[in-house]
Amino acid sequence: MTTNASNRPLGTGFLQHAAARPDDVALTLGRRAYTYAEAASVARRWAARLVEACGGRPRRVGVFAYRSEAGYFGTLAALCAGAAFVPLNRKFPIARTRAMLERADLDALIVDDASAAQLPELLSGLKRRPALLLPGDGTWDGPAGGPVLRAADLAAAPELRELPEAAPDDLAYLLFTSGSTGTPKGVPITHANVRAFLDTNQDRYGITPDDRFSQTFDQTFDLSVFDLFMAWEHGARVCAMEPIELLAPFKYLERNGVTVWFSVPSVAAVMRRRGVLAPGTMPSLRWSLFCGEALPRASAEAWQAAAPGSVVENLYGPTELTIACSVHRWEPATSPAECVHDNVPIGQLYPGLHGLIVDQELAPVAPGETGELCVAGPQTTPGYWQAPHLTAERFFEHAGRTYYRTGDLVRRQGAELVCLGRNDQQVKVGGHRVELGEIEAVLRRHGCTDAVCLMWPDEATITAVVTGADDLSALSDAAAAALPVYMVPKSVHTVDELPVNANGKVDRGALRQWLDSRTAAVA
Repeated sequence: MTTNASNRPLGTGFLQHAAARPDDVALTLGRRAYTYAEAASVARRWAARLVEACGGRPRRVGVFAYRSEAGYFGTLAALCAGAAFVPLNRKFPIARTRAMLERADLDALIVDDASAAQLPELLSGLKRRPALLLPGDGTWDGPAGGPVLRAADLAAAPELRELPEAAPDDLAYLLFTSGSTGTPKGVPITHANVRAFLDTNQDRYGITPDDRFSQTFDQTFDLSVFDLFMAWEHGARVCAMEPIELLAPFKYLERNGVTVWFSVPSVAAVMRRRGVLAPGTMPSLRWSLFCGEALPRASAEAWQAAAPGSVVENLYGPTELTIACSVHRWEPATSPAECVHDNVPIGQLYPGLHGLIVDQELAPVAPGETGELCVAGPQTTPGYWQAPHLTAERFFEHAGRTYYRTGDLVRRQGAELVCLGRNDQQVKVGGHRVELGEIEAVLRRHGCTDAVCLMWPDEATITAVVTGADDLSALSDAAAAALPVYMVPKSVHTVDELPVNANGKVDRGALRQWLDSRTAAVA
């Protein structure tokens, strides 16, 4: 790997710390701690087998694992072998994972024991079978069609000392996100993309080997790259949490001395709703970061009280702009007044990024007006994986720069940006333009913990689903008093918890299915 300061491939810092501070802990997984020396040794040995099995430097290596050694060390091994890693998740439907396998055209696949049971179905009919690395203790005797390397083979491998060099424009990882056509779309991120992100965030957060990071995201969610590599590039420790621990993480944070928290805002909202987010319960934190969806003001306030020694920040950014591209620092004295629809601003774009706010014809809007946020700069993906038509739809040239259309509606408020929701969440009711986020904010202010509005059962009817509401009739009356009649939900339904997808975001599709099933049951 090249070590040029401005073009360091992802993983360079990890290897440097493994050489300089080998006994420092790189990863806590359950009750087991792995040092940088251990992790680097495993990664180099697996990388040696990857190069051997692929007949040279592999291009793309799938990591089919869930919060296991195979998941974390497999990611490092792929990078050490000079490949891009492609995270896969056994909790996804098998058909979806298989579509990702086909699209990625993997050279090799690293699989943990718990995921191996899906291999026969996943591999069946693939035009090109990847080499398999099975580092666990389990057995798998299914057809492979390519080399199969088991735990003993990997343990006996020599460490790969001369690592293939990765150029800045080489892929560091390939992630698949949901596509509007129902087919996962691939987002390739280069080493230069992720290096720009990491360097900007290091300037902001000043991570040291004394820091310990929560790891709350599945590896198929790009925010996990922050967890892993903001830590490993600077000699810090990653503390991999189980999902059940997110419900009340206080003992875990205390036991592991976690200093950097990063999660979707829904985690804070659930804790607040359950009454466990008490003041002073997270004293070890120095940074509390949220990203992936809107951060409600009430969640930010409650979290700040629970972690009084930390700085709370709201990060924003789609996968196509490499993890996050803007940030707002929560200031208890001033930020509440800056919230719009009771959501925290998304703040200012990172240094080096360029933003445009445009109308439907991609013309810049007047200052203070609402439009779609488009961003250009070194964090922008080169384009969708093997989908030039989709790339043409979402990227455009302006003033010599390539801009990505985020699909998010924003407006400038002073020096910062506020997000008003998706452009596909701006609907028309009776000829009126309606921001569903505005209705959700009103409902949250008048008697519920959280709210999601959607068009159901047809495109002319606004329906609300809420949590934590004691009196739905009073909630509807409050909405009617605060909103124009065309914005008042026609019906309000309550659930114990809002469904979320694998990335921790509210699953609107699941809500529609739930509403459909209720209607069918009544009928």
